Amino acid sequence: MRQRQLFSGFLLLLAFVSFQKLCYCDDQTVLYESFDEPFDGRWIVSKNSDYEGVWKHAKSEGHEDYGLLVSEKARKYGIVKELDEPLNLKEGTVVLQYEVRFQEGLECGGAYLKYLRPQEAGWTPQGFDSESPYSIMFGPDKCGATNKVHFILKHKNPKSGEYVEHHLKFPPSVPYDKLSHVYTAILKPDNEVRILVDGEEKKKANLLSGEDFEPALIPAKTIPDPEDKKPEDWDERAKIPDPNAVKPDDWDEDAPMEIEDEEAEKPEGWLDDEPEEVDDPEATKPEDWDDEEDGMWEAPKIDNPKCEAAPGCGEWKRPMKRNPAYKGKWSSPLIDNPAYKGIWKPKDIPNPDYFELDRPDYEPIAAIGIEIWTMQDGILFDNILIAKDEKVAETYRQTTWKPKFDVEKEKQKAEEEAAGSADGLKSYQKVVFDLLNKVADLSFLSAYKSKITELIEKAEQQPNLTIGVLVSIVVVFFSLFLKLIFGGKKAAPVEKKKPEVAESSKSGDEAEKKEETAAPRKRQPRRDN
Repeated sequence: MRQRQLFSGFLLLLAFVSFQKLCYCDDQTVLYESFDEPFDGRWIVSKNSDYEGVWKHAKSEGHEDYGLLVSEKARKYGIVKELDEPLNLKEGTVVLQYEVRFQEGLECGGAYLKYLRPQEAGWTPQGFDSESPYSIMFGPDKCGATNKVHFILKHKNPKSGEYVEHHLKFPPSVPYDKLSHVYTAILKPDNEVRILVDGEEKKKANLLSGEDFEPALIPAKTIPDPEDKKPEDWDERAKIPDPNAVKPDDWDEDAPMEIEDEEAEKPEGWLDDEPEEVDDPEATKPEDWDDEEDGMWEAPKIDNPKCEAAPGCGEWKRPMKRNPAYKGKWSSPLIDNPAYKGIWKPKDIPNPDYFELDRPDYEPIAAIGIEIWTMQDGILFDNILIAKDEKVAETYRQTTWKPKFDVEKEKQKAEEEAAGSADGLKSYQKVVFDLLNKVADLSFLSAYKSKITELIEKAEQQPNLTIGVLVSIVVVFFSLFLKLIFGGKKAAPVEKKKPEVAESSKSGDEAEKKEETAAPRKRQPRRDN
């Protein structure tokens, strides 16, 4: 009995320890929003007239998990969730984390969060808008050339009293897919900030470093004097034209760049009296051609067959070559400028707004706001977390995000493989259909053209029949081949076409045939040797 009690006590202790590891105690979690329940009453939608977008409590596609959904395209959205009490960012580690999924993709829009200052700074939840003061802005934003996971610290200059936005330089890019992703920003007491995407560190920076933030949190000690002006006689030209240089007497600026090659000779066999193009002897005037309405009909031109065996036709002219005497426009050579003083810049003076500090003077966080404009719908926010321990954020990533992501990733992989197979089959079928149409236009198959065309049309309507149709046409072709060799009924006579040249594609309708026959062919330029 006693052993059973000890064993039960051990299980309770183990469960307690496991629970401790899972939640890391409530005092480490400042805010957690899972959206398992409708957000009405806990989140306040902005009543500002500019923010017409409708928020919805909806399931993530393919899951039973709920989130906060952007439901309409091309709208502004505003919504706020207040913390139970403001969070002081100056004390210890602070972790900001949330999930977002672009279920319809993201071409142009933001999905970032604003961590708002207390309302004493001059804002209300009902009037929440783009001017509502925040301490930190964090999250993905993509539109045009912009593609980054923002991290912006809005910090007050103690000298000027001005609040300045300090942007993280070279932030991570936004994953380009429709999967759930989790974004994490970790602020450390030693001024380090780390940005994670899906739990993987993408950026590490120092909040006080000018190499990591633009503009730098700590201003420069000196600045260019705004009152300093460049002297009128200041010469910034490192090189100048040589004033003593004189154009040589033999420099001909008017010499042409190219001249005729006097050494060239007309190739033997050149047909001077033959034009490069001649009227197509097989072309006939369309029956419905009206000289009064359509103008005088002219046969389309074709390459002169006589020119194919000759080096060229028409008037022969000597080819051009580069003129060895060409020098172009003369200009004086450059020499060092004796009056050169370098590139002028104003002198530096002490920066009146300069200050020093060991740690950012963070403003406290009193609320989370989503204030975005987007051209996409289907953006789903979920599992918003503010914590004081990195392990809490890691636990939520493993228990709330990772299982969903793995399912979505497998589904995406299967869809891509299926799409790849379908695209490959579609491409293959197009090649086959194009080839069969060309085969159907061969003159010696004219008696079978209607049958072949009928088979092709059937295959295009039912792609799964492609192989069968191909086999059928091969059988027809093979049968005709045997008849031609061993005898049999001759194929019906066909209209004479251009010798030994098969049409490259199926003919269009009758009107297109007439237009193609009647339209004069563009003349080719004269051939130079």
